[in-house]
Amino acid sequence: MPLAPPGDLGLSAEQVLLRRTVREFARRDVAPRATALDAAQGFPEESWRQAAELGLLGATAPPEHGGAGLGLAELCIVGEELAAVCVATAATVLHQADMVVGRLARHGSEAQKERWLPGLIDGSLIGCLAMTEPEAGSDVMSMRTRAEPAGEGWRLNGTKTFITNGPVADLALVYARTGAAEARQLALFAIPTDAPGFARGRKFSKMGWRGSPTGELVLDDCEVGPEALVGGAAEGRAILFAGLDSERILLAAESVGLAQGALEAALAYARERRQFGRPIGEFQLIQGKLADMFAETEAARALTWAAAARVQAEAAGARELASAAKLLAGDVAMGVTTEAVQVLGGYGYIDEFPVERYMRDAKLMQIGGGTAEIQRTIIARALLG
Repeated sequence: MPLAPPGDLGLSAEQVLLRRTVREFARRDVAPRATALDAAQGFPEESWRQAAELGLLGATAPPEHGGAGLGLAELCIVGEELAAVCVATAATVLHQADMVVGRLARHGSEAQKERWLPGLIDGSLIGCLAMTEPEAGSDVMSMRTRAEPAGEGWRLNGTKTFITNGPVADLALVYARTGAAEARQLALFAIPTDAPGFARGRKFSKMGWRGSPTGELVLDDCEVGPEALVGGAAEGRAILFAGLDSERILLAAESVGLAQGALEAALAYARERRQFGRPIGEFQLIQGKLADMFAETEAARALTWAAAARVQAEAAGARELASAAKLLAGDVAMGVTTEAVQVLGGYGYIDEFPVERYMRDAKLMQIGGGTAEIQRTIIARALLG
């Protein structure tokens, strides 16, 4: 028997219904596909189509453009429930819902919204956000991709790497430098991936998140019209940093979901596996592990929700609290999934049970969206003023 539904206390009736709907979808449809998806390193096509039908891809888009008009808290619910069974599917869906649809909904022109949002919301178009570069990971402002004026439009040159959905995307939101180098000025561009001068590089084979395709994008004299610019030529930096807060909150929520899924698997095994004539859940050492896993998961969930509320309200201290949530939840996901493998012993090390996949998936939670070390730096700088 799984744990009681988490986090319903204080939620609205609509949020409770959303959690129950996504949980049913995740456990009925997403979970049975997760092991095969991981082995194939493919794209979760069936789950993607169903997520679109449920309105999850357009969760943050305004209703006038076909979206649900939901906020960060609702995306956290989606992230938790999907990641509890398959974090690769959660990452793929939320990348579209927040980092692509969300950015266009918040910062795009009406023409851009009318052109791109319908297809992104119904799932017929796959989007990606291209920020990271080979020499610009945690130090994102050192990116080298550059956009130069070209007639009425722009010419872009550069390489992006570790791009979620990059190998399959129809639309890329690409950050590039504009203006003088010392100005640290960025712009964001919406570029169809069949644009002249736009090419896909390598698709990566990863330790975890194997069902969420990740790869390189290459821009070689890629020319786009003025309609590709999202916001102004100097507004990309503000868009980027505002988006990092929500990205880190959602990674924290996915980490909580991972820990939740691992805990449930360990509990089920501890009830059923017998050694020395009784279930291993009756041994105090196993009970101690399970208790710690539960406490750590609930603590990470509470901080994630507190941080989400602060980011949603654009309140003071939102950035460092978002970093704290990502930091704690990522470490919890890594610790809880590792302990789940230990509870299952040899069976935890083979793919008959999902905990070995959870453990592999959890490692990226301490790396992606800004490493754990970068989160500690952000927090410390805020504390020290």
